[in-house]
Amino acid sequence: MKKEKILFFDTKPYDQCFFDGANKKHGYDIKYFNGHLNHDTSAFTEGHNVVCAFVNDIVDRQVIETVVKNGIKLIALRSAGYNNVDLKAAYGKIHVARVPGYSPYAVAEHATALMLSLNRKTHRAYYRTRDGNFSINGLIGFDLHGKTAGVIGTGRIGRCFITILKGFGMKILAYDVYPDKEYARSAEITYVDLPGLYAKSDIISLHCPLNKDTHHLIDKESINQMKEGVILINTGRGGLVKTQDLIDGLKSGKIGAAGLDVYEEESEYFFEDFSTSMINDDILARLLTFPNVLITSHQGFFTKEALTNIAETTLANIKEYFDGGFLKNEICYKCDKECIKKQKKICF
Repeated sequence: MKKEKILFFDTKPYDQCFFDGANKKHGYDIKYFNGHLNHDTSAFTEGHNVVCAFVNDIVDRQVIETVVKNGIKLIALRSAGYNNVDLKAAYGKIHVARVPGYSPYAVAEHATALMLSLNRKTHRAYYRTRDGNFSINGLIGFDLHGKTAGVIGTGRIGRCFITILKGFGMKILAYDVYPDKEYARSAEITYVDLPGLYAKSDIISLHCPLNKDTHHLIDKESINQMKEGVILINTGRGGLVKTQDLIDGLKSGKIGAAGLDVYEEESEYFFEDFSTSMINDDILARLLTFPNVLITSHQGFFTKEALTNIAETTLANIKEYFDGGFLKNEICYKCDKECIKKQKKICF
């Protein structure tokens, strides 16, 4: 029996651990490569059937043309987001699948952790007490109970986050391109427009996809509409926030604190160890100087449950494709979403 040959890019030890476990029931021939998929490394795909890419890999027109030429039939993303893929270039040439729902709880809970840490300044308290400083001056926070949270994007992750916030007794304002009135009634939340959300929210959390409409959603104009001292949380995609404008908002005090699990120029730094070298990105370096900014390295997804689901779903996507069945997690330029058709066939 022929074993499909899969080349993984941007591979870390935990990827190999979970995918090797999930592969026991498939028996695919998997090769793990540490480097990113980009113009220089796309040539390595020759001799394989599938490319498995992650969030910071480059899957643009040039890369797609190369992998297609090399015989790649499927790009299997081990992520929910696909803003790094040129779907227009892929359409009609190669199939692209993703993992749409690996664990909304993981990301929502991480967003909550950032929010709590920034509000009660536990990240600063940790370093103080480690140094023998038990003063609590400057560590004052506020009760979440009764405050207003603005949630932008009410998909799986946004709804999990809302459920958590409701447990704190918070009032929820939500924005979504496609508001769900039935959900709003059952969850007891209110859909509003973005200006209304900005103006009334004590905490704003981003849970929307990155696309041409949401790129730099948070910029100087939107920040100026926010309440003084608002806490901003971004566990979505870095490009949702115009970072220089965020820095200006932090300097002016308009932004009271920012919790960022993503950064718009993260691909060179996130998931790597730069503890013994210089960070040449001046904007990232500036962000790291703020005591009221908490940055994590795109680890919102990083739970055992999520990694297990990512591995199992990714390999299931590959099996579906080569079995000739309905590839339910396919995305394409024509739909810009999963190709779910009544006739159960993909768009091309």
